[in-house]
Amino acid sequence: MEIGVFIPIGNNGWLISSTSPQYTPSFDLNKEIVLSAEKYGFDFALSMIKLRGFGGPSRYWDDNLESFTLMAGLASITTRIELMATVAVLTLPPALCARMAMTIDSISHGRFGVNLVTGWQKAEYDQMGLWPGDDHYKDRYELLTEYATVMQELWGKGQSDFKGKHYTMNDCRLGPLPSRQIPLVCAGTSDAGIDFASKFCAYNFCSGGGKINEPKDAADAVTRLVASSKAAGTNTKALALTMIIADETDEAAMAKWDHYVAGTDHEAVAWSRAQAGNDPYAAANSTAGRLRSRGAIPFGGSRLIGSYAMVARLLDEMSTIEGLAGVMLTFDDFVQGVENFGQRIQPLMKSRQNLAKAA
Repeated sequence: MEIGVFIPIGNNGWLISSTSPQYTPSFDLNKEIVLSAEKYGFDFALSMIKLRGFGGPSRYWDDNLESFTLMAGLASITTRIELMATVAVLTLPPALCARMAMTIDSISHGRFGVNLVTGWQKAEYDQMGLWPGDDHYKDRYELLTEYATVMQELWGKGQSDFKGKHYTMNDCRLGPLPSRQIPLVCAGTSDAGIDFASKFCAYNFCSGGGKINEPKDAADAVTRLVASSKAAGTNTKALALTMIIADETDEAAMAKWDHYVAGTDHEAVAWSRAQAGNDPYAAANSTAGRLRSRGAIPFGGSRLIGSYAMVARLLDEMSTIEGLAGVMLTFDDFVQGVENFGQRIQPLMKSRQNLAKAA
């Protein structure tokens, strides 16, 4: 089973809470996390892009680094781990994104991929005058298809004459060519998102319903991706978004979770849900649709909470989901979390026995 880490490029990570570990993102913080992940045999590290936070008492995601420049820096100091940056496609033309990715491919010697975000949080883009109008809600995967097509043409042959509704290339050139066809990544959960991922992406991040210690929480999303990929004649890999909160005992780990839930930043959650509510076309299984229906809890995605031994067992059980290639991990405390995973959890995992000696 592949293991990745969703690094904390935004403040306070993936817990919308005032009582969870509080930290400001920095290059040094992410450097420490990614070098530790590489040491313990993690397969990849991914950074998101967020251009406006949720506010509230915790100032959730109000502080954020920029994804491509961060990953370029990390590419220069790592040697093995795959690195993925995220592009908000409304902010960057596809030809420029393709050139930036080609540059980081050169820095990393072929270890770089691009995560594509269509953009459903209007305030992120409206603040800069980049929101194209509310038709974007229904057109965003059409736009994303054109975006990916332009980049893949440039990476493949160094030239594109693509003519579409959203993008027009006039003998657009790129060189030198990257060392490989740079892999694309997506986190599509709606039918349209999964259809796009199955046609264009090497990986798609799948999310479960947010139940605690239900290792097959993401099975439905994985099954949908596998079926769509098979129909498209591709082999898009499924990765489950998973939070780990671990300690010496199950009771100690659950006490942490209860403490974080008690500090849920309801104001930040409400702002985010209001943004999701702006999309009149959001499917129930889309990111915005799921966010609207979710209760006021501080994290969405699979949650594994317990002792190191229990988390290892649950991850092994998760690895048996048919079609699941791996997991993308988040932690309450990333520095200690990656260290504990490498030292205390991974050595107990049957699905990672080939890397047990890394600890």
